[in-house]
Amino acid sequence: MKYAFLTGGCLGFTLTTVTGLLAGRMPDLVLRDAAIGCLAGALLLRWFWATLAKAFADTVNAKRAAEAAVAASAAATASATSKTRK
Repeated sequence: MKYAFLTGGCLGFTLTTVTGLLAGRMPDLVLRDAAIGCLAGALLLRWFWATLAKAFADTVNAKRAAEAAVAASAAATASATSKTRK
């Protein structure tokens, strides 16, 4: 989570600084906007990372539940088959 927050802040700061300088704005305004961009980028990437991690965890849990259901079904089928053969 720390990595995502720091990366988002760095990207927000860099993107805002480069955009402001290329637009020909004054350096003091560029740095003010870059500080705001840093915070916004950090918060956005932290939110995105948390959403991505939650989606990944949900996918893994759903896959494990499906595998458990298949295993239970196979066990029930094997049990029913062995009872009918006796």
